[in-house]
Amino acid sequence: MRLYYCTLLSLLILSISLYAQEDITYQQPSEPILSLANYEPAPAVSMDTKKNYMLLSYRSAYKSLADLNNEEMRLGGLRINPVTNISSTITYYNNLKIRKVMDVKAEPTQVAGLPENPRIANISWSPDDSKIAFTNTTLTGVELWVIDVATAQAKKLTEANLNANLGSPYSWHRDSKGLLVRVIPANRPPLIDPKKELPKGPIVSVADGKVSQNRTYQDLLKNKIDETNFEILVTSELYNVYLDGSQQLYKPADMYAGQSISPDGNYIMLTMIRKPFSYIVPMSRFPQVSIVYDRQGNEIKTVNEIPLVEIIPKGFDAVRTGKRSMGWRADKPATLYYVEALDQGNPLTRVAYRDELFVWDAPFDKDPVSLAKTPQRYSGIIWGDDQHAILYDGWYDTRNRKTYLIDPSRPSAEPKILFDRNVQDIYNDPGSFETRKNQYGRNVLAIENGNAFLIGAGYSKNGQFPFIDELNLRTLKTKRLYQSAYTDKKETIHSIEDFKNGVALVLIQSKNEYPNYFLRNYKKRMAPIQLTFNKNPFEILANVHKEVIHYKRADGVDLSGTLYLPLGYDKNKKEKLPLLIWAYPQEYKDKNTASQNDKNPNEFTFPYYGSFVYWVTKGYVVLDDASFPIIGENGKEPNDSFIEQLVANGRAAIDAVDKLGYIDRTKVAVGGHSYGAFMTANLLTHSDDFACGIARSGAYNRTLTPFGFQNEQRNYWDAPEVYNTMSPFMHADKMKKPILLIHGEADNNPGTFTLQTERYFQALKGLGGQARMVILPKESHGYAAKENILHLLWEQEQFLDKHLKGK
Repeated sequence: MRLYYCTLLSLLILSISLYAQEDITYQQPSEPILSLANYEPAPAVSMDTKKNYMLLSYRSAYKSLADLNNEEMRLGGLRINPVTNISSTITYYNNLKIRKVMDVKAEPTQVAGLPENPRIANISWSPDDSKIAFTNTTLTGVELWVIDVATAQAKKLTEANLNANLGSPYSWHRDSKGLLVRVIPANRPPLIDPKKELPKGPIVSVADGKVSQNRTYQDLLKNKIDETNFEILVTSELYNVYLDGSQQLYKPADMYAGQSISPDGNYIMLTMIRKPFSYIVPMSRFPQVSIVYDRQGNEIKTVNEIPLVEIIPKGFDAVRTGKRSMGWRADKPATLYYVEALDQGNPLTRVAYRDELFVWDAPFDKDPVSLAKTPQRYSGIIWGDDQHAILYDGWYDTRNRKTYLIDPSRPSAEPKILFDRNVQDIYNDPGSFETRKNQYGRNVLAIENGNAFLIGAGYSKNGQFPFIDELNLRTLKTKRLYQSAYTDKKETIHSIEDFKNGVALVLIQSKNEYPNYFLRNYKKRMAPIQLTFNKNPFEILANVHKEVIHYKRADGVDLSGTLYLPLGYDKNKKEKLPLLIWAYPQEYKDKNTASQNDKNPNEFTFPYYGSFVYWVTKGYVVLDDASFPIIGENGKEPNDSFIEQLVANGRAAIDAVDKLGYIDRTKVAVGGHSYGAFMTANLLTHSDDFACGIARSGAYNRTLTPFGFQNEQRNYWDAPEVYNTMSPFMHADKMKKPILLIHGEADNNPGTFTLQTERYFQALKGLGGQARMVILPKESHGYAAKENILHLLWEQEQFLDKHLKGK
């Protein structure tokens, strides 16, 4: 990683000065700053099921402002480029390479025949692993390409006429000889330009007396012109496209929202959007119909019809009525499964069972069969074989999750509880069940000699030690096969690649060693075999001091954070430096789980664009990812004491680092993104512990999110004092500390409208507060353009130097 010195950084900043406010005077930084300007991420890795070949996918670290400046339409919760017909927010790969997995000494083979200046997305291996499909976005549209794995040769299958506005536009057929592809209709009408088209009438909405409480969604339809354009953009024709480039129409134009091919390849379930559309909920809650067809396109059965869902009972555990979570059973040739609520989707209804799981065999000429009922809300299933499947249910309000073993061949049998736990109790997390592909190319529960396998993160009081457990499906007892013993590295177990011989794919890293993939034989004592060789691009941070510190809140809750000290800092002399704290509040239902530590000091030090870790190179002490739990016990909601707990968390963090002797506690800054920005504004308002703060892409007036926010389930009228007390906007007259407010111009996150920052800044300015507002052009909730990111770093640099070092 190159170190960008003052002159170069100043030039970079100057080159984007047109986006700054007019009162900016550019100053050359007094010290070098770590920059990501030339950083390129390590390639993404995927492998075939036989583990013979590995695909390496490369991308640029950042987009450019020109990338964000493409045409965009925001309709039904989507952000679409109407010229290319793909999401305007998608991130592309720009190169692909293939290598043999076990040939560790060989260099990866460059895929030949790739398009010029490729913009690659939607990568997918064929069921037989002999081919890899991907899309390439040109200036005018989306093409379909395919790679022959053995020869590493790519070729184009279609022109730039695919419709990727609703996600990946293709699905592999089971025989790997062709793909089902969504194509723009040949007679598609032109889009309506709302700037030129006069409205046909007013916009009319009606409240009919029914309770209809929804979160503050963004990018919704607003009028009839939006409705027309939405229908045009999501309408496709379906074609079978074969590997020789030939094509055959499968279905005429419709609003296809999903296509799912049965494991045996003989049936295709198509889900179509229907009218009426809605102006208050996104596309996912528009009416839909799902119909199953055979390979020739003959209709077999309408298997689901979903009406417009504008009203759902209150609460995170509420769901819509009717069939939901419908899909193909992975271990059967052609069997659908789905779930229906037994409580009308209302969590307040008292019932013994909340949900019921059904299976339905093709050709669907018999009634569905009830397979199991869950006392909590269904939350997923892993199919195994005729006798084994893993079923999950959960209840958000209590954070409880249960894991069951069911026998699909015995619908009347009671599910066996394997695990019953608080999902936030990471110290007792049993891990996730491992899967492998079956004869249909679908992931199913991995079963070897009557045993299933669990891969766990391995958090504990003593550190993190990932593990592999074997679960006997008859006795339900577990046996530990492997547990990482690293204390100076972090090992992440990605998957088991060979169950018989005990070979796992793992990712190994340390604070100064970039993550790399290895094959580990957990049955034999031998060194892991390295598969990737990514170098550390951030050598300047390699030797900074890094540790996880543990401390207590005033009420006894255990807290932690990752502490960084500048390179060469003398821990004996203990020079008093400014402190930066970066955090994000999290809600808990009990103190025990809130006290658990999920930080690993051996995690690679990755200074992503939003991190405070940059400033450890500038003479600051940094406490990153500081614990900020908000706890609600004994029937109380966490937010009932949000401010008090927030202040206690912040004070405990400062006390802990101050006790170590490293900081001047009069020079402490706090920062956060999204809910962390909300946290920052509240800390500066209600506490004297901080000198200044940086708040990015936050929401500051909770009356603008009246039907809930974050994990708050009550609406404004249920708990007005909570909403008002928690809103920094309502207390803007009390804000006396400097704050840097940053927001993306095109924020797409529910609740964090750019308006939130603009109105909060106006309040602070009008009341005589010290604030600086920076609106980053074209950016969404997270920031992507290099020009904006470099300017963001400069803004934070100047702000911190002025209000901490300059004190």
